[in-house]
Amino acid sequence: MLLTGLLDDAKCYDMVRQMRWPEKVRCPRCGSDSISKQGHDAKQPQRQNYCCKPCQHYFDDLSETIFAGRHQSLPVWIGCLYLMGLNLSNRQVAHELGLHEDDAQRMCEQLRAGIVAAAQPQQKLSGEVELDEAYVVAGHKGQPDEVKKRGAPRAHAGSKAHQDARRWPKISPRFSG
Repeated sequence: MLLTGLLDDAKCYDMVRQMRWPEKVRCPRCGSDSISKQGHDAKQPQRQNYCCKPCQHYFDDLSETIFAGRHQSLPVWIGCLYLMGLNLSNRQVAHELGLHEDDAQRMCEQLRAGIVAAAQPQQKLSGEVELDEAYVVAGHKGQPDEVKKRGAPRAHAGSKAHQDARRWPKISPRFSG
């Protein structure tokens, strides 16, 4: 039995509604909470349609979300998200959901991009910024012995590695006692 067989459409849509609108449904265009329900989607009966009274914008549970306009059903997307949380590979996700590996790859990429976009800080740092324990690795590609030594051969002054290293900002550690 596939994981998607265990996920119920109604529960998935309820979960999306609760996460998207914890208090009250709001229009994604103008933000108003003056909304009227407009029945359900013909192909997905658990998917609620809405109309915003002030701006007359029609939308549904998935409008303007990462799940909108996708060919896979919402339970498949929720299942994919769950399996990603278990740190499964794309191949394992495809197998568990009964998908082609390319489809699972695209879905995982889109979900990761959505998660990263949602996690972006709202303000940019400025002024002096202090870091603790920055660790930067630059290379050792094809040189496993150098990785074991935890050091790289010194780059010659005219080499590309030396030129690339000059582009990196100098980071000086600051320790506070």
